[in-house]
Amino acid sequence: QVQLEESGGGLVQAGGSLRLACAASGLTFSSFSMGWFRQAPGKEREFAAAISWSGGSTYYADSVKGRFTISRNNAKNTVYLQMNSLKPEDTAVYYCAARAGRPQPLDYEYDYWGQGTQVTVSS
Repeated sequence: QVQLEESGGGLVQAGGSLRLACAASGLTFSSFSMGWFRQAPGKEREFAAAISWSGGSTYYADSVKGRFTISRNNAKNTVYLQMNSLKPEDTAVYYCAARAGRPQPLDYEYDYWGQGTQVTVSS
């Protein structure tokens, strides 16, 4: 019954912006840390950002720090990833994930996953 559904992906020019959203259902959203991961073709899935259940703590991979912002709205059961100054190397399928614990950069520590949304950055 737990579902995570990503939206907001698409094609954008280098330097542009995109906002991803992940709507959760079937879980007590405010009790879960949330994360965003991404996977490019032929590459291993990598951590992008994470946020605590209260929203008080955020974490970013060095590759996105200063460009991406993770946030959450517990009243809407939704986590967001605002992506600015996009680069071609940001091209990937982006996944949101939920974890019943502290935020983690390790994908195998997460309990639930969405199906992903494609982000393509052209130059």
